[in-house]
Amino acid sequence: MSPPANAATAMKPRRRGSISRAPLHDQVADLLRDLIVTGRLAPGEKLQIASLARQLDVSLTPMREALKILAEERLIELTPNRPTVVAPVTADYARALFEVMAGIESQAAELAAARMTAADLARLEELHGEMIQRFEDHDDDAYFTLNSQIHDLIVECAENPILSHVRAKLALHAKRVRYVAVREGSRRNAALEEHERMMAALRAGSPDDARRAWRIHLQNSGDEVCRILAAEQEARPVSQLNAKVKRTQNA
Repeated sequence: MSPPANAATAMKPRRRGSISRAPLHDQVADLLRDLIVTGRLAPGEKLQIASLARQLDVSLTPMREALKILAEERLIELTPNRPTVVAPVTADYARALFEVMAGIESQAAELAAARMTAADLARLEELHGEMIQRFEDHDDDAYFTLNSQIHDLIVECAENPILSHVRAKLALHAKRVRYVAVREGSRRNAALEEHERMMAALRAGSPDDARRAWRIHLQNSGDEVCRILAAEQEARPVSQLNAKVKRTQNA
């Protein structure tokens, strides 16, 4: 399946004379990655490579190089002589991922509370306020972007390069599965309250409170994502059976 027309228009790679100096295949990878992380290219979806290349106005060479990057990041499944598909996201995978992310990001929150500067806190306050505004505006994409920026900045404020390196390896996948909960929207009020408790801990300069608040937030987010994914997995065989019955009736 190809991306929606408006998405394809918005994701056109920059051409010669534009500001970006990144190689074209990196730009294509960035654009496709964003579609995968935000669910506009759905888990398990087959990618029509030639069609995508035409919509992005690029040749097949940078498209194939971009797909290799995404395959290395395990965002797509690129297998010879088989369709290229967006990597699936299962409840078991999400559960394992959030167990690790809860540990990493709660450690980052503890360190950030002890090490962040007044300027760091001011930036977090700004992002937090903007996220609340986007929540009230029902702007899902902006809300998700600001939410992710807050998580990223807390890790940055921890000032631990090893922690940042390990977390960066998982960040794309964490954002991808976290977006499931954002898309569903069923936990957004609770998530905002958890973010506010985290901000209160940072304002107070309390590493212990920050660690506990962020661990609870990540654990609760993980539980909700797993619930949604498990429900989708349970419903999928029924949907497939109904589709098969419909095809038989129409034959």
